[in-house]
Amino acid sequence: MIELKNIDKIYKLGENVVYALNNVSLHIKEHEFVSIIGPSGSGKSTLMNILGCLDVPTNGSYLLDGKDISKKSDDELAEIRNNTIGFVFQGFNLLPKLNAIENVELPLIYQSVSAKERHERAKKALESVGLGGRIDHKPTELSGGQQQRVAIARALITNPPIILADEPTGNLDSKSGKEVMEIFKELHHRGNTIILITHDSEVAKQAERMIRIQDGQLFENVG
Repeated sequence: MIELKNIDKIYKLGENVVYALNNVSLHIKEHEFVSIIGPSGSGKSTLMNILGCLDVPTNGSYLLDGKDISKKSDDELAEIRNNTIGFVFQGFNLLPKLNAIENVELPLIYQSVSAKERHERAKKALESVGLGGRIDHKPTELSGGQQQRVAIARALITNPPIILADEPTGNLDSKSGKEVMEIFKELHHRGNTIILITHDSEVAKQAERMIRIQDGQLFENVG
């Protein structure tokens, strides 16, 4: 499903050239659950941005379902993101003035889905993460774990084959973190491809496959 070939991401800082990613190659099969672990500054955020079609590499190619998307335009990348990838972030990224169901509906507005269908699909998505009784609550009325579950429901609403989670347990207590990880395991069991970015080895070990990133390079078979 995903294949990175000899990816570089280079930034110029004055006269200095910095390789955020250095000759990275990676293959992720359909339905895999992969964690990518690394400390701050290792390049994992840059890698996430490229995998999530939020940025493009300086060199190399990115094949998604066999199509090279490394040279796509911003509009083309946006369409791929909307249809193929569901994002879950550490900071939840919920709109504070909207309640849970309205937050979950948002991606469907960009797809011109009718209000009735949006509501029905968002309600089902919230029920699937155990929040069917909280659809009218705003983010400030929910715990951190509940907010993250709203964010997961929002990521699922367009039925994307890939879920890309960036430090999804980073702002949660251990109990809420475990509950969120159980949801990812269930999504993987249902057939989603899960890519989880983290600095936490205990979280990373729960994936089928763990990859370490250090100084912009990948190392497999870590335990």
